[in-house]
Amino acid sequence: MAIVELVMPKMGESIMEATILRWHKKPGDPVKVDDTVLEIATDKVDSEVPSIADGEISEILFNENDVVPVGTVIARIKTENGAGAVASPAAPEPPTTQEAPTPAPVAQEAPVTAAPLSSNEPRFYSPLVLTIAQQEGVSFSELEKIPGSGNEGRVTKKDILQYVADKKAGKVAPAATAPVSAPIENTTAQAPAKAANPESRSYGGNVEIIEMDRMRKLIADHMVKSKQVSPHVSSFAEADVTNMVNWRNRVKGTFEKREGEKITFMPLFIEAIVKCIKKYPLVNCSIDGDKIIIKKDINIGMATALPSGNLIVPVIKNADMLNLVGLTKQVNSLATAARNNKLKPDDTQNGTFTITNVGTFGSLGGTPIINQPQVAILAVGAIKKRPVVIETPQGDSIAIRHMMYLSMSYDHRIVDGSIGASFLSAVAAELENFDPERGL
Repeated sequence: MAIVELVMPKMGESIMEATILRWHKKPGDPVKVDDTVLEIATDKVDSEVPSIADGEISEILFNENDVVPVGTVIARIKTENGAGAVASPAAPEPPTTQEAPTPAPVAQEAPVTAAPLSSNEPRFYSPLVLTIAQQEGVSFSELEKIPGSGNEGRVTKKDILQYVADKKAGKVAPAATAPVSAPIENTTAQAPAKAANPESRSYGGNVEIIEMDRMRKLIADHMVKSKQVSPHVSSFAEADVTNMVNWRNRVKGTFEKREGEKITFMPLFIEAIVKCIKKYPLVNCSIDGDKIIIKKDINIGMATALPSGNLIVPVIKNADMLNLVGLTKQVNSLATAARNNKLKPDDTQNGTFTITNVGTFGSLGGTPIINQPQVAILAVGAIKKRPVVIETPQGDSIAIRHMMYLSMSYDHRIVDGSIGASFLSAVAAELENFDPERGL
């Protein structure tokens, strides 16, 4: 008999913790490798955590709605001589099979006061901690003074709830400052204060009050953070995509019969973007303080609508290594997984540039918000037939063409207007110069 430890998987370099949404197994239940044990959530995606061994669930160490640091043991699986155990690929340090259960409880059973952060090193607070702080009227200055028992001294749900309880019991002197209102990661700037008790606010007129779901709250925090971190600038371009539209209409039936996949415009857009990123690598980077991190990998994120109406951004890794068939299969696979809530944590990580197709919803264009820590995002609008002036050696003429607007928002800290506009114009030129005679 042996014990295998299941740990909270690491889901990207910026993800340090995850929330347990639901346990699919309970102690005593049998499991096989890849059986879903629990569902977790981060600010990126909801995901399922599979079993890493055949056996029986012997112990569950956290409850639903607990926020758990990555790498923390969350459950233990009893196996027959370790048979069927496999390493967890998503964990930062894959656990090994042990001869006996580890008796020590996880770190959250006995919080340890973290060393105070230096004055020039701002703290990160999870959306859950910020929400509790806002609802309980805990000011930002108070939040900064709470000892954190989480990873790297972070304030956990247990820490903030204990502070609130102590405050109500009179063990903590009340602060005269405004309540916290969603500070952003890596900055001490405080957003305008909100009401300490939003439930008590009254609304006039005939209204319906709908509580934001968890993902919408996370998206809201992410968007506010992006606008506060990056000075956004937008450029616009127009492209005549008639050749591309006619080519797709001509080959889509043959393509589907041969590949078993429907070809949309998205892989064609991504193909053009990849070619232009190679010419303008500065749009494929991130910023770390005063350092520019130029990414050699080209990982294209594509904003995808979920059934709930929220958006998520699955990532096509190494898009420059894929041909059109490969891009099409990746686009379709990730879009289907998103619609069915089957995306894995890795599917939304390490994007270096994002495209969003606002034309899917009938919009001619838009000014998208940068998906941090990237520095640029491109939006493509609806393709519309319009009369256009065509310049030829024989003179100008008017023709009906398939036209599309493109817009790109970029971080002006690193991408100047000349680079941003040049890149966008290059993408438009790639689409306009599409070869209508190209093969499959």
